[in-house]
Amino acid sequence: MRKLPSFFSLRAFEAAARLQSFALASEELHLSPSAISHQVRGLETYFGKPMFTRSFRRVELTAEGRRLLDQLSVAFDLMEAACEELGPARRSDALAVHCSPSFATKWLGPRLPRFMQQYPDINISMSSGAEPVDLLRHEELDLAIAYGSAPQRAGIVSEAIGSETIVPLCSPALLRDKPDALRLADIAGMTLIQSTLNPVRWSDWFALNGMKLPPGRPMPSFDRASLALAAAVNSVGIALESTRLAEQELANGELVRLDGGELKSVLRETHFLSYREGEKNSKKIMRFRDWIFLQAGLNQV
Repeated sequence: MRKLPSFFSLRAFEAAARLQSFALASEELHLSPSAISHQVRGLETYFGKPMFTRSFRRVELTAEGRRLLDQLSVAFDLMEAACEELGPARRSDALAVHCSPSFATKWLGPRLPRFMQQYPDINISMSSGAEPVDLLRHEELDLAIAYGSAPQRAGIVSEAIGSETIVPLCSPALLRDKPDALRLADIAGMTLIQSTLNPVRWSDWFALNGMKLPPGRPMPSFDRASLALAAAVNSVGIALESTRLAEQELANGELVRLDGGELKSVLRETHFLSYREGEKNSKKIMRFRDWIFLQAGLNQV
């Protein structure tokens, strides 16, 4: 007979230690915070020593707690891998990805056939939305690609999908009867399209180039990068957007960059891949993670 404490207490401790929160552990395990606390105290009684130091808003592992977590993490990872391997194929082969809309349609979507060809055994399903999703609450999702800023939450791993070059983009038709090399003042006098969700504003770009944009200037605005780019293609004005999202329009000549000469571009991390920390050893998640970084030209594989 194995000499082990209650499995339920070990599971409660591992979740609380990994997430650094009894409240988050209760959400993950669908138990009350008091139940998590009760299980952890039972484990501490079993070992005769505290596993956590407790304060008003957070808990921290003791040296003994850290040692136990390190060993339990390996054991739980092995159990999870064994269950995934033996479980129904439809569960292990399905990969649910939630993605920001413009990234999904402009960059990821055109590349997905390559992933499907490389991994025909993974059945990928896509959903999109502008609002960030909480992977700890949406267990039906495996990964999320957020726009703007990285989700900051215990139990979630978030990685930037590289830096993006954000520059003024416009239709060649808009440049007719314009100088070959536009100056900053020339651009300031043209219609400027604003992407309302873009963390980089026109004022940021002009400030980078040493000019203050007059406040209160009217700008046509769109709540999706794809809509702002479409407006620029249709000669509505100049869009300040990522060349990553505009790569197709730039390649076929529908848009041109206005960052030549002395004009500077903005480099910014704007898209972030997230997954649950407890699933960092999942083969399907790591395959997608490594593949997307390779597509982005990064060496994080």
